[in-house]
Amino acid sequence: MSSIVTDTRVVFSRELRPVLRSPFSIVFSMVQPLFFLALYAPLLPDGTALQWFVPGIIVMSCLFGTSMTGSNLLYEIQTGSHERMLVTPLRRPALLIGRALKEIVPMLAQAVLIVVVCLPFGFRLHPLGALLGLLMLAGFCVGLGALSYTLALASKNQEWLFWTVQQTLLFPLLLLAGVLLPIGDGPAWLRFLSKINPMTYVVNAERGLFDGHVWAPATGYGLIAAAGVGLLGLLAGVRAMQRSD
Repeated sequence: MSSIVTDTRVVFSRELRPVLRSPFSIVFSMVQPLFFLALYAPLLPDGTALQWFVPGIIVMSCLFGTSMTGSNLLYEIQTGSHERMLVTPLRRPALLIGRALKEIVPMLAQAVLIVVVCLPFGFRLHPLGALLGLLMLAGFCVGLGALSYTLALASKNQEWLFWTVQQTLLFPLLLLAGVLLPIGDGPAWLRFLSKINPMTYVVNAERGLFDGHVWAPATGYGLIAAAGVGLLGLLAGVRAMQRSD
């Protein structure tokens, strides 16, 4: 176990180093969420609506950033770097877990930046709820990142396949989670699809937590959904990495 922890730390440091050297990548992944925030926020009825909208935008930035991160692994596969990593003494599960854990750092940076931008416009920050919300989102990010790496391993040298699947799933998950518009008044089939989308429960939990409702039932549902995505992503990713050649 200590060897896995050590290997995971090595991979985590290796993956995090380029992010710290080039923080522009974090800002670039936030372009779309910030555009949505700038275009939708003026249409909200009053300043209190930011309490509903901003947590969804934070989850959106998490989804956008982590779903694209598998492209980095695709590049390493194409250049032979990934093949060289496979023959190192590092354990294969650590190659995936370390990468997935790295996704937490960009998520935290993006969330802090979004909150800072929105504070002057009437967004109220509840520190305890926000901290718990970020911890929940960290598990969700790890799962999404692991699934993105799994898709990259499945795509291998077929880069078009990775982007086709990623773009096909991205916006349905986003819209069905009610990030931009509430789903409650939609038709029955839309509400059903929203209920089977785990991201819906994460978004609802984040809204409650950032508004200070720590002990609300939505928090428990969101925690279960985030943990489920995190566990599923890690299991699928580790299995794919072990079978990688």
